[in-house]
Amino acid sequence: MKGRPLRYTPRRDAGLHAYERVLEHAGLSPVAGVDEAGRGACAGPLVVAAVILRGGRRGRIEGLADSKLLTPARREVLYEQIVQRAEAWSAIVVPCHDIDRIGVHRCNVTGMRRALAALERRPAYVLSDGFRVPGVGVPALAVIKGDQVAACVAAASIVAKVTRDRIMVELNGRYPQYGFDVHKGYVTREHSAALAEHGPCPEHRFSFVNVGRALRKNGEVALGEETGGDLVEEVPGDGRTEGARA
Repeated sequence: MKGRPLRYTPRRDAGLHAYERVLEHAGLSPVAGVDEAGRGACAGPLVVAAVILRGGRRGRIEGLADSKLLTPARREVLYEQIVQRAEAWSAIVVPCHDIDRIGVHRCNVTGMRRALAALERRPAYVLSDGFRVPGVGVPALAVIKGDQVAACVAAASIVAKVTRDRIMVELNGRYPQYGFDVHKGYVTREHSAALAEHGPCPEHRFSFVNVGRALRKNGEVALGEETGGDLVEEVPGDGRTEGARA
């Protein structure tokens, strides 16, 4: 379904809840925000989250912002508030081998559809960060830098980021030589040095050029073990975590 245009575009200085207010006045509520974490990493899973915030003052969560602009400690605090106070939320974990198989963008779009479908309440409108998500069954709008201008997208970015960071810290216990707890699988000087020395592990994305280069230099890597990319899937609702596969 093609995105339904807003009657007018909220000003950038109108606050994080401006998009939700406009849509509510147009009779399009609740509004879900959807965002991802880990798209540019060369190791670990992609995590996609969707959030519907409660309307009115009771739904306001002070300090919401793009997850990349927050400290890890502040993200953790806001994450707990979001999963406790949101009307609905979900997070989907897409393992690295799926990314290798069908590509990051397709995994991202599919993950967004899955995250929205997993919400306990069906949204009337969807706001996504950066690009449109087709096939969600309701009107949708891609918002440039949505995690900086729309509260529900900012909330989704925090849920996705915290969920993924926790997974990467856990993976560091299995593969301490890479420093996943520090760089979270993104390409840094330290990560590149570890790749060059040790070669990739099963949690690396072998379709990425730098990982393929390290693999050719260091030889084959054992892929028979269960990967950690599907360690956990957050389920919609009250924020509890189950040992389900993504």
